[in-house]
Amino acid sequence: MSANASPSGHQPTATYDSAFLKACRREPVPHTPVWFMRQAGRSLPEYLKVREGIPMLESCMRPELVTEITLQPVRRHHVDAAIYFSDIVVPLKAIGIDLDIKPGVGPVVERPIRSRADLAQLRDLTPEDVSYVTEAINMLTAELGGTPLIGFAGAPFTLASYLVEGGPSRTYENAKAMMYGDPELWADLLDRLAEITAAFLRVQIEAGASAVQLFDSWAGALAPADYRRSVLPASAKVFRSVERYGVPRIHFGVGTGELLGLMGEAGADVVGVDWRVPLDEAVRRVGPGKALQGNLDPTVLFAGPEAVRTKTREVLDSAAGLEGHVFNLGHGVLPSTDPDALTRLVEYVHEQTAR
Repeated sequence: MSANASPSGHQPTATYDSAFLKACRREPVPHTPVWFMRQAGRSLPEYLKVREGIPMLESCMRPELVTEITLQPVRRHHVDAAIYFSDIVVPLKAIGIDLDIKPGVGPVVERPIRSRADLAQLRDLTPEDVSYVTEAINMLTAELGGTPLIGFAGAPFTLASYLVEGGPSRTYENAKAMMYGDPELWADLLDRLAEITAAFLRVQIEAGASAVQLFDSWAGALAPADYRRSVLPASAKVFRSVERYGVPRIHFGVGTGELLGLMGEAGADVVGVDWRVPLDEAVRRVGPGKALQGNLDPTVLFAGPEAVRTKTREVLDSAAGLEGHVFNLGHGVLPSTDPDALTRLVEYVHEQTAR
């Protein structure tokens, strides 16, 4: 039983009746809820101050620091949900994968997985491996009160891409070569990553996370047929593994307009949409029974208040017929974004959608 749930399967009233969770459940809301991917991070001067001199992965393992960083955008922007500050490679580091996050590059893996023997690097993740996550979430839920906390993890395909390529890639040539050339090894790799990802999400939910988001950041590199055959089964396994907790499950990827229906089919309750597909078209592709999240282009925030309001109004109008809508950007907050622009955006969405 999640620490976030009551015996009846409902979360405590403080978070259960929040606008964010209501929207995820496709229930009437007092206003359209807002949160931003990467809201806790490089766009905030207070984040840069507390992170100064601390490597990224180390910062993810300090509960007090994680708590402070996660709370910063809630205090500043008055968003409707917090998202746990971490990185998608944290569970891989926790099980002993030799990797580091290099500034200006991203995650770099010392020994890429290229053969069946390399799978031995991927042992099971236990709660003890990430005890700092449980500690941080306990601290956060005590501070957040009625504001829901979103837990998150990287999806099996995106994690596999980093592990096979050895770092970020634009072509995914090694990952796709394995997917096409050795489908059995590929399936076993993604299945192991699904187990690790599911365990990481369960730790977060049991500590008190009110919802979880699965980031398949690089799934947009796939054709629909390849996604269905070679990726969807692993993502579906992750979503099934946390279904019993009753918390909303969000699925997001970049450049996934052609995959939206399949991403919903994988088991998400909420499908995240990037800025390339209008929400009224996205709902047609996803089909009934799912809430949508999105989808203002993050670069609009550089265009000035009037342009931001105009483009935000377009998103809200496109979402007018949705059963459930969580306002977000179509990807993460860019590092040089003016924090005040985000604060004004939250205020504007709340004002325009007040019911």
